[in-house]
Amino acid sequence: MKVHSLWVYPVKSLAGIPVDEFALDDFGPVGDRRWMIIDADRQFVTQRNHPELARIGVFRRGDDVEVAIPGQGRYTLCPSGESLRALVWRDWTQAIVGQAEASEALSQFCGKALRFVYMPDDSFRRVDAARVRDLRRVSFADGFPLLITNLASLEELNGRLDKPVEMRRFRPNIVVEGATPWAEDHWRGLRVGECEFDLVKPCSRCVMTTVDPDSGVKDAAVQPLRTLSKYRRTDDGVMFGMNAIHESEGWVRVGDPVKITKTE
Repeated sequence: MKVHSLWVYPVKSLAGIPVDEFALDDFGPVGDRRWMIIDADRQFVTQRNHPELARIGVFRRGDDVEVAIPGQGRYTLCPSGESLRALVWRDWTQAIVGQAEASEALSQFCGKALRFVYMPDDSFRRVDAARVRDLRRVSFADGFPLLITNLASLEELNGRLDKPVEMRRFRPNIVVEGATPWAEDHWRGLRVGECEFDLVKPCSRCVMTTVDPDSGVKDAAVQPLRTLSKYRRTDDGVMFGMNAIHESEGWVRVGDPVKITKTE
């Protein structure tokens, strides 16, 4: 097995960026979901309710993150001096408000008052303590620093669909090739290159998987979620991919060998 592809998501719920390599820091992939969008109540906003967010382009220029908002222009996201607490799922987390220009353009595009916020280095949001005993942090990602998926599982799913979907629908960080379909259900530890990963739990999928990543339109037939729900449903939801934490900092690269270190 080896790494097929890698993705980072500088802004939660905006487009991912395919990369040849990424470094791991205390948060996870460097720069991954350190930015987020919030509404007037300081609650996080995603494609679940605003699928049009998929149409916003995201780019990295060195350490800078740029967004291209349709009909509005291109903006570099920069933290301002204003600090607040923002809600992501059940966690109120310290954040810094982005400069006004990009947020105003985003608000015009979505038709409601929204703001970009940034998670600074001194903000600490803990990974689910019920799943991970160690005091580990996570960015604005849903719950864990990384998502690992299996290319063969996507291919098996696509064999059941009238219209195949891309892995982009599932927003992974690491895509593994060379395994059998759904083998990841039994992985509990992986070595990717020189980095070690604990696979904590299967990832429960939501309506975001039905959003076309190019058009920003939800699939009228609720695919691929409807098909997945027929054979990948558990008591915890409809599963695709594995949530993971990393055991050390380091680099992960496309083509790195992937070895199973622990199974259930």
